[in-house]
Amino acid sequence: MMPGVGARVLVVDDDRTVLSLLRDFLEAAGFSVQEAGDGEAALRILAEVPVDCVLLDVMLPRRDGFAVARAIRTTSAVPILFLTARDGDTDKIRGLSLGGDDFIVKTASPGEVVARVNAVLRRAGTARAPEIWQYGRLRLDPATREVRVNGELVTMSPKEFDLLVWFCGHPRQVFTYQQLLDRFWEAVGDRHAVRVQVGRLREKIEADPRRPHLLVNVWGVGYRWDGVRT
Repeated sequence: MMPGVGARVLVVDDDRTVLSLLRDFLEAAGFSVQEAGDGEAALRILAEVPVDCVLLDVMLPRRDGFAVARAIRTTSAVPILFLTARDGDTDKIRGLSLGGDDFIVKTASPGEVVARVNAVLRRAGTARAPEIWQYGRLRLDPATREVRVNGELVTMSPKEFDLLVWFCGHPRQVFTYQQLLDRFWEAVGDRHAVRVQVGRLREKIEADPRRPHLLVNVWGVGYRWDGVRT
């Protein structure tokens, strides 16, 4: 099992495509991911949420990654990995001099991204044991993709499991039908497809699927995870 599974990573990049790709790489490896589209948003998140590692784009608008790193280092020793489109020495020297821990070229493979994040976590001593999510009778292990209800192993399809992990990772956040379609159905389908999948998931995790208290409806909009960690 990889040493960084369960750690929280903040990814900072103004390119939504890059953000989405890195999030998918890291979540697939068991990390919890926070996202920021610019330096100011990143600093706000760091002030509010415990983070184990930061992936920081060098070329950010208004306030570049080096300036953001300088601001981070005034208050935090969190590991910083710079993201760069250039494979030269100039950015690396400058970034390391500002307290950066490593560099990742944006063309890196998913395996290299995960390996480098794990490496800085090991060096920093912040790699955590795999996180288990417990909600009363429901127990979820993202690393092993196991779900248990009242101690009994529950069989789930890959999509059911991925939906459950997504909702648990974003408590109290409302997701519209369209957002769910875009993420899990690649925008192919309709509200009925979402309702059917959510209904199947509820049958497996809710004490009373007709009166759900974990995965609840937001009428006319979509769904929200109301489970409370225990």
